[in-house]
Amino acid sequence: MIEALSLLLGVALLAGTAWCPPRLTRSLGALLFGLVVGVVLRFALGGWGGLLGGLVAAAAAFRFLPLLVLRRVLFLVPALVLLIFATTLLMYKAPGNPFANERATTPAVEAALREQYGVPKNANQFFGIYMRRLLVQGTLGPSIKVSGRTVEDLIAPAFPVSLSLGLLSLTLSVIFGLSLGVLAGLSRNSAADYSSMALALIGVSLPSFVIGAALMIVFSLWLGWLPVAGWGTFKHLLMPALALSLPSAAVIARLSRSGIIEVMQQDFVRTARAKGLPESWVIGRHALRGAIIPVVSYLGPAAAAIMTGSFVVEVLFSIPGMGQWFVKGAVNRDYSVVLGTAIVYFGLVILFNLLVDLAYSWLDPRVREERG
Repeated sequence: MIEALSLLLGVALLAGTAWCPPRLTRSLGALLFGLVVGVVLRFALGGWGGLLGGLVAAAAAFRFLPLLVLRRVLFLVPALVLLIFATTLLMYKAPGNPFANERATTPAVEAALREQYGVPKNANQFFGIYMRRLLVQGTLGPSIKVSGRTVEDLIAPAFPVSLSLGLLSLTLSVIFGLSLGVLAGLSRNSAADYSSMALALIGVSLPSFVIGAALMIVFSLWLGWLPVAGWGTFKHLLMPALALSLPSAAVIARLSRSGIIEVMQQDFVRTARAKGLPESWVIGRHALRGAIIPVVSYLGPAAAAIMTGSFVVEVLFSIPGMGQWFVKGAVNRDYSVVLGTAIVYFGLVILFNLLVDLAYSWLDPRVREERG
């Protein structure tokens, strides 16, 4: 009962950030931004380095970041804490526990193991222990199933793999989606338009693991052009990146088509044409900037979809990324590993959303707010 009430209170407080006044938003957003930067830097620079970096980041955020970005920080950082709490509750509610498969499962041995790894029987107590580890000690905790290794030791070599796969997938999504959408929008109601939107509909309908399996059958088993699975060369990267990028590319194609159709009917485009500018200049210099605003807004959710979709795709293609540790942690009830990978993935989503907000305020001056 207490856990459910705590969860509801967290959701209510999170929703309340939408009504926070501008001055308070700027102050709290800057403090939370500095806190996040300080915690991240503590892993690399130690306690004093993290503290100094956090203070500098908070001051810089208060002075220079747009209010739109600080409002997003004020929402996303408490959302991260709520994510940790909700994940903890789900792990504790799942059947079994991290020590259920140990050879010696007497109550005394289990109590000693719980004391050693900091895993009490109560979810609220574990949440408190984990947050203290994260904020005070600057660690993601020890792995329960991989003896003598911390979560940082497991994630450190896997993070660059997942990051490179995610960035390539996001880049391919934007390239494919914009190309199809702009082509369809400029040739409205033509064969190119219908063909592009048909491909986009297929991409939206199929999940990434189905696309990955199809690519594996065609390009590996039938044609033999690409390796079935593994990691190490650019060829190993192509199929998983395509599998992750195509669903998001389909959505971007539909958004960019609608955007280019709307923008091409605006007065400033007619004015540019009336001045005698070349059509390529009108499209590339004037129309495209306004047309990609809906696409930029979608890049935050697209990054989230790609990052979460990589769990299954990495396992499907035997990629040594963080997805393997998330799956193994969930299967083995390794609580610290599950929380560590979830924090890293959600942190990347926060970063992408902040970059999207900065890009959006640059592309559309109407959403720029005064620094209060």
